[in-house]
Amino acid sequence: MKIALSATALCVIPAVVALSISPSSDLPPSTTTSSGDADPTLDSLSARFIAKGKKYWGTATDIGLLLNNTVNEAIVRSQSFLIIHKLTPENSMKWDIIEKTRYAFNFIDSDYLVDYARSTGKLVRGHTFIWHSQLPSWVSAIKDAATLTEVIENHISSVGTRYSGRVYSWDVCNELFTAEGTMRYSVFYSVLGETFVSLAFNAVRKYDQTAKLYINDYNMVSNATQRFLSMINHVKTWISSGVPIDGIGTQAHLSAGVAGDVQAALSALAGSGVSEVAITELDIVQASPSDYVTVTKACLAVSACVGITNWGVSDKESWRTQDKPLLFDNYYRPKPAYEAIIAALT
Repeated sequence: MKIALSATALCVIPAVVALSISPSSDLPPSTTTSSGDADPTLDSLSARFIAKGKKYWGTATDIGLLLNNTVNEAIVRSQSFLIIHKLTPENSMKWDIIEKTRYAFNFIDSDYLVDYARSTGKLVRGHTFIWHSQLPSWVSAIKDAATLTEVIENHISSVGTRYSGRVYSWDVCNELFTAEGTMRYSVFYSVLGETFVSLAFNAVRKYDQTAKLYINDYNMVSNATQRFLSMINHVKTWISSGVPIDGIGTQAHLSAGVAGDVQAALSALAGSGVSEVAITELDIVQASPSDYVTVTKACLAVSACVGITNWGVSDKESWRTQDKPLLFDNYYRPKPAYEAIIAALT
């Protein structure tokens, strides 16, 4: 979702012009403990999940849904049956939104989401620094290594510095592998080869020392696919060479009836040497309650799995809306899958 808003402030930072809403320094309210965990006394899906030893249940959202959809926003904020504890920006931190023109950074949408999350006691997953899609044409047109290296480092330093200490985790690299297990063709790979991965992770770590740094990909719920095996092998190699990869995210855009492999997949991903794994973009086509329960129990069973994020709240706003893949229907009513998760967590 792309929302056009007029600027409320113009901030000049080194080498860039930043269009922004001033970041808030407010601390989260009393819905969180001093450690940042949600208050387990709150009787909600997220609180029940956290009480089982996990860090969050999250959703993807952005400024448009938070500002213009009061029912959706109420569910995200604090409605008693579902308190979301982590937000992932659906679009507002992607390169073509945040730096559409070279060195001109538009932080309006991303500032709004980060400030909203902090003011309502929620974690933020930064999404995403390096991705072949939703990339401005000026980045895709770069042909030489020195220029692309400088562009990557400047983008990461500008965004990473702005949100340092306010983001729980970053999807540093997104969707790097093909179904055949090879590195996906992109301007990053064609110009820099695999070295762009080390470049990106080390740059994010330089400007944000506290966030968990992730590599994120899709179609990784079976530990027999070439993409899955390539992810495991590459992450092991990168970590052994000093690349600061903390976690692997599996998107989990699933079809009905295929959730049975999730636990084994999470276990194998955790075995690559990362400290944590997460289900980052969960939705399930025509899901039965048992599908969602299977995924929930899979994360519970793998100690390294820190959380689950649905890719949206309601079927009405889902990118797969005709497939009815989420926990709330078109009228924002909790579906049987939601009730089944609650029962499984009780």
